[in-house]
Amino acid sequence: MSIETGSERSPVVQDYAKAIYSLEVRSGEPVGNNELAERLGVPPGTASAMVKRLDELGLAEHTPYHGVRLTAAGRRVALRMLRRHRLLELFLVETLDLPWDRVHEEAERLEHSLSDELEAAIAERLGNPTHDPHGDPIPSAELVLEEPDTVSLDELEDGAEARFVRVSDADPAVLRHLGELGIKPGRNLKLVEREPFGGSLVVRIGRRSESLPREIAHSMRMEPSS
Repeated sequence: MSIETGSERSPVVQDYAKAIYSLEVRSGEPVGNNELAERLGVPPGTASAMVKRLDELGLAEHTPYHGVRLTAAGRRVALRMLRRHRLLELFLVETLDLPWDRVHEEAERLEHSLSDELEAAIAERLGNPTHDPHGDPIPSAELVLEEPDTVSLDELEDGAEARFVRVSDADPAVLRHLGELGIKPGRNLKLVEREPFGGSLVVRIGRRSESLPREIAHSMRMEPSS
């Protein structure tokens, strides 16, 4: 990844801001360098150097041995990239009919070169959507993002019914498997039973039942049915 010194428009700066934001939202705690390095697939030393650079740019606040948090300016960079990424994913699915398991990598490449004008045009063409194909909320044009409270499928009690609302776009195999089963965000699922010793979970979808590996169930975010 290349970097334009001192510029928040550098793709690497944008990638780090987005990664820190996602990890910070997930845990509610400062993000450690090793955690960030694993997320981005880089050596810890590389992540440490970039965290210091973000601090110098005023995009993050790094406390040695405690981790890093984004500043308000850093959050705006992260949210801008999340908006572009999620709009692009939806555009690729809705307009070009790409499968939902293939759009993440394409959006990763395109998001850095998207202009403000093209971003606005895509949003308008899509009807100013609020969610991407995987159920992730899309930040508004004003970079406001609502993160609803959800639980993972494997956290539900046996017999509980909930609405499947989102799943990570990072693992194409998971998305392909769910797509083959016809399980997409918006479907109501009922947890029927758990196989013993950490086995699969059996869920009911309409009139049929399916078995889901626990790893997939853990990645599925659910909202209790009203």
